[in-house]
This record gives sequence, C-alpha cells and structure tokens, in this order.
Amino acid sequence: MKPRAVIFDMDGVIVDSMPYHFIAWYEALRPYGVRVSCFDVYEKEGEKWEKSLRFFMKRAGVRPTRRLLRDIFKVRQRVFKKYFRRYIFKDVEKILAALKKKGCLIGLVTGSSDTHVKKILPPAIRNMFDCIVAGNHVRRGKPSPEPYLKAARMLKVAPEECVVVENAPYGVESAKRAGMYCVAVSTSLPAAYLKRADLVVGELADIEKAWSSQRSRPYSRRLRH
Repeated sequence: MKPRAVIFDMDGVIVDSMPYHFIAWYEALRPYGVRVSCFDVYEKEGEKWEKSLRFFMKRAGVRPTRRLLRDIFKVRQRVFKKYFRRYIFKDVEKILAALKKKGCLIGLVTGSSDTHVKKILPPAIRNMFDCIVAGNHVRRGKPSPEPYLKAARMLKVAPEECVVVENAPYGVESAKRAGMYCVAVSTSLPAAYLKRADLVVGELADIEKAWSSQRSRPYSRRLRH
C-alpha cells in the first residue's frame, strides 16, 4: 500500500475540535427549543452548515427563514470562538512529515470555510498541505464525492491513488463515493458508525502500524479495531 496522496479531514482528525462544535450548536439552537446531542452533531460533521441546521430545525418542527438561519449560525460561530481551545492530535506533525519524506502528496478536505481553517490550524501545520479544499470551495459538501474529487484534481492524482483519513460517516461516504481507500479514526464516534471505511483505527498513531499489517492485502479488505 503506497498511495501517491493521503488526504485528511480536519475536525476530529487533525484538530480535536468536535466537542466545541457540539457546544456551539447546542447553545445556538437551545433558545429555539431545538435540542441536539453530540452524536447528532458528530454524525453530520463535514456537511455544509446550512444543510445541518435545516435538518436540526425541521426535526424539531421549526420552519426557519433564511435570516433566522444566518442569525443562528452567527451565534454558533461566536460560541465556538468563545470556548475553543486548540489541541492538535498527538503525532500529527510527525505523521505529516513522515509522509512528505516518503514522497506522498498531502491534502486537507474539510467542511469548514477557508477562513475557519486559517484560524484553527497553526501555519506550521497548514503549510504542510499541498492542497486545501474548504467547504466554501465546493458546491456540494460531504457526503457528496465532490470535495475529495476536487482534492485529487488539485494534487493531479487519480482517485484510486489516494488514501483518505476521516472520522465521520459523511466523510467516509464522501471518500468511498470518490473511489478512494478510506481509513477512519474513532476519535469522535465508535467504530460501529464508521463501518463503511476500509480500515478503522483508534487514533492517528495507529495508522502506520495498521497499514504495515495490511500491505499484503488488497484495498477492499476491512480491518476493525
């Protein structure tokens, strides 16, 4: 298994930010009687914010106007900024540097905006990526394959030459629909939510070890941890 490119999701893979996303959605929706659990938010991770927000409100029987959607999202952004404390997952820089040394191209695909990416990722890590596809760079977000296919085009590699590292069902679906091999890390959700991935590991540090044990096996084999 020697992919030409490895493409990472950001939230929940590079940065431990998912708990803050849950707090932000919870606080922004609570005044309208809309309740969400962390699993609700984590399952929707990677999707464009407006689509997720419409889903949460429709499920609660609320029919929002576009102005209300924008107002709620602004509150959500303020809450996230208030509580967020950056924590880069263990071994991220080490793994990215090792991939670079092996000659792999590295991409980042996220449902967050490019402005948000700049605020969350320190320059030292952000600059290691050969391409970044943010939510505002595509028409259709995850689970559409568009974000990952765009990354492959930017990296000038075929989809089957890419390995994607994800942490959420929509991200896994997006990668698989793009025709890419997908490794899921169970940093946000249990492995049962990620079963469509080709490989499920507990954390980023487990990926190299898992790949080593899979090198003699075809991409379609699945290993659950």
